[in-house]
Amino acid sequence: MVSTSKTIVISGYYGFKNSGDEAVLKSILTALEQEGKAAGIVINPVVLSIDPEWTSAVYGVKSVHRMKLGEVRQAIKDSDGLISGGGSLLQDATSPKTIPYYLGVLKIAQWIGKPTFIYAQGVGPVNRKLFYPMIRSIFRKCTYISVRDIQSGELLQAMGISEEAIHVVPDPVMGLPLLEGGGVHIDSNPGSALEENDVASVSSIEDHRDSSEEPLAGSSLSNRETEGEGSLPVIGISVRYWHSERKELKAVAEGLKALAAQRPVHLRFLPFHQPDDLEASQFIASGIGDISKNGSKVSFYRDEKQPQDMLREVSRCDMILGMRLHSLIYAANQRVPLLGISYDPKINHFLKRLGSEPVGSSESLDADTLKDRMLKLLDDAAEWKAEHGEQITVLKQEAAMPARHIAQYLRHRG
Repeated sequence: MVSTSKTIVISGYYGFKNSGDEAVLKSILTALEQEGKAAGIVINPVVLSIDPEWTSAVYGVKSVHRMKLGEVRQAIKDSDGLISGGGSLLQDATSPKTIPYYLGVLKIAQWIGKPTFIYAQGVGPVNRKLFYPMIRSIFRKCTYISVRDIQSGELLQAMGISEEAIHVVPDPVMGLPLLEGGGVHIDSNPGSALEENDVASVSSIEDHRDSSEEPLAGSSLSNRETEGEGSLPVIGISVRYWHSERKELKAVAEGLKALAAQRPVHLRFLPFHQPDDLEASQFIASGIGDISKNGSKVSFYRDEKQPQDMLREVSRCDMILGMRLHSLIYAANQRVPLLGISYDPKINHFLKRLGSEPVGSSESLDADTLKDRMLKLLDDAAEWKAEHGEQITVLKQEAAMPARHIAQYLRHRG
């Protein structure tokens, strides 16, 4: 019987409506609830968010504004501890302000005397060595440290954190379940967000099939098995802007166009971060042009309300081509064959844990190689699932380890 209530503050890149980061939050919340119950306690989360009203409405938890120092400090003071994570919080590739912010939140908690937990973070790149002693000082005072890949652990060791203090665990999203009995919100007009000059060049845009035609959650049947012999294989595509000349996006467009010329397919674009990923998807769609002549289709998924909507959408694909890390993690979560395009070491790190490697990178991606790899993956899907099934099972089982440790710690702290 649950007899104790504990409050935990969660710090991360939340409220920005980035599908991957929101999935991390949802995964942490789900794991904390489950592991709290198993430990005999109720864990009440308070999320630091850029949009606390939205975060509270979506997840049903208390939330405070992450940039209002007074509110953040009070929330931490009233709590039983602070979680920092997951995601790539400690990196300076996107901004030199990122590391000081997340370390600052941890420091506030440590000043107040609260236990601090690092939850499955991807650490790095940290190009400015001046951050090393700052990270070392704060992490040495943390109650628990977990990272989502070996390379993050090695970087922390290079900064002076002992190997024994670092736990390597899967990304939290590997443990995210599908919504039970719920459907996704399918966009009734997926081409509506295209600019006028794109509509003519992508005349084959069609809506996704009705949700009533989809297999039940957890079904091992493919789309083609449930919808009949003549249905199209669905390729989920998650891309982002990265290279200034967009050469990787041009190569993706070339590869997809060549694929559609060789075999009828349904190209389903899955934007993980609005509006940038939708615009990147539209850029590729324009480069592909009209592929309807051989029966191929192009569509866009744009009506995600919460992370498990996108997870279900990924589960409906026959394969995933992804630049976004969490598009690949979603695919692995649902045992959907995947190909990754690397723009950041975190892509390589995750693929390595699956015993795989990128099909190319933002600096070097060959369209013909991409087309050939996609064809092979479509033809050998069962072989891919058999080859990677054991690794995926282990990752899913281990994803809740940080939440289990935190729940047990809070239970015994009294």
